[in-house]
Amino acid sequence: MTAITAGAVKALREKTGLPMMECKKALTESNGDEEKAILWLRENGKVKGIKRGDRATEFGRVSIFTEGGKGAMVEFKCESAPVTKLDEFIALADDLARVYASDSSITTAEELLAKPSTIKEGQTLGDLKDDMFNRIREVFNIGRMTRVEGSAGGYSHNSSTVSGVLVEYEGDNEDAVRDIAMHVAAMNPSVLSKDDLDPALVEKERAILKAAAMNEDSSKPENIIDKMVEGRLRSFYAQEALLEQPFVKEPKQTVGQYAKDNGVTVKAFTHWVIGDDAAPSEEAAEG
Repeated sequence: MTAITAGAVKALREKTGLPMMECKKALTESNGDEEKAILWLRENGKVKGIKRGDRATEFGRVSIFTEGGKGAMVEFKCESAPVTKLDEFIALADDLARVYASDSSITTAEELLAKPSTIKEGQTLGDLKDDMFNRIREVFNIGRMTRVEGSAGGYSHNSSTVSGVLVEYEGDNEDAVRDIAMHVAAMNPSVLSKDDLDPALVEKERAILKAAAMNEDSSKPENIIDKMVEGRLRSFYAQEALLEQPFVKEPKQTVGQYAKDNGVTVKAFTHWVIGDDAAPSEEAAEG
């Protein structure tokens, strides 16, 4: 029997949009012949059409599930904006997040798709995805996935800009956590606290601010210049660090102070925007 290579499986997956395991099975049944594998898939009702190589999944939905001391966020992508509004697309995206949150053994999209759906008895998540592909004739892909084992809250914005925020926290004020998640979506901090900033980046900013302060008035003593610089660095921290930012709903206090006043400790956050795939697959900021 011909050995089935990972490259052959990947190539068939790119043409059909089907899970890796389905493609491997088809190639095994067809002794490695791609055309016969496609025919086998069609004959077995797995796929009715072949994916063109240029069909990009640039739209989608970010679904979040938080319940029972765990949480998950999953990016589910498609080819066109109208499909993101379909009830079945939304239901499957939400089911993906729900199942992923409940099963810590899942590490890949293929493993997630192999799990039973909670909305269609007797079918896997992959079955539902394949059924949508066969009826709607669009390609669907799972993008980024992240999971929290612990208290989590979130916010997803699935309108003009599609984004999602998952927050890991300690405390019992879910409304405050949602407010913080909404703040993250609006202000896009890069790290949790100023201590998480790259020291080299901070030193570079400090040097720039010191040079600017000295140009303003070189007669000032160096210790005064240094105090001025540290004060101005607070604005830099507020641009980058979540806990240092003025809270959008009450700019007179920082997010860190708002969290503290509401009995919440933010441990980490993840913020995704569909379309920023050039960024790392999981943009988590941890403290």
